Amino acid sequence: MKPVLLVRNDRYESFGVAPGALAWAGVDVLTANATDPAVELPSLADVSGVVTFGGTVNVDQVHEYPHLTRVRGYTREALDRGVPYLGICLGSQILARALEVEVARGPVREVGFEPVRTTADAKEDALLSFLDPEEMVLQWHEDTHDLPDGGTLLVTGDRVPVQGYRIGDSAWGIQFHLEVDAVELGWWLEVADEEVDLKAGWGKSAEEIREESRRYMARQEERGRAIFHRFADVVRGIAPT
Repeated sequence: MKPVLLVRNDRYESFGVAPGALAWAGVDVLTANATDPAVELPSLADVSGVVTFGGTVNVDQVHEYPHLTRVRGYTREALDRGVPYLGICLGSQILARALEVEVARGPVREVGFEPVRTTADAKEDALLSFLDPEEMVLQWHEDTHDLPDGGTLLVTGDRVPVQGYRIGDSAWGIQFHLEVDAVELGWWLEVADEEVDLKAGWGKSAEEIREESRRYMARQEERGRAIFHRFADVVRGIAPT
């Protein structure tokens, strides 16, 4: 089987549990650092699926970050070809923007572990039906968007309504970071401690997020492995059980 492509959109991205979970599910992985202009994204004919990951920029900052234009076009092509696609955080926003949906500053900044709820449509979804009706998931974003036309809302939240959605039968966007494990979150918090005042700007200190991680990270990593196992099933055409 052709590999699944993991697209890196930020220097702080290390893919979390994704490579290991996909390998455990029997799927080979190919990675591409889209932020490097010398790196070419492979032909979609050579991959079985695409996962685009998060970043610290707005999806429309294409002049400062030209790779965003490339990844948006690649995402649109994946949709047109029916190549299974999963966008996470910025990747979800890129998916929405590829469908001509505006991505803008949300009503709140979400960081740390926050509650989300699945919708009735999630119960039969090939990718997200494993989620419980209520989950605590890791968030780190300030932008959001409306549900694209024809999209199916699968996960919602009280403060940011569009948390997870499906386009057609084989493309998904999730706003939250199911891929992040304890190691990656620790790295992000170390960087944040040096660069920003999380408490003042985002409402939670790094230590508060670390405390949340001690409570929720085990399940977070379990859920993260599950979504990539499911994505492996999607690219192989296996129905969910």
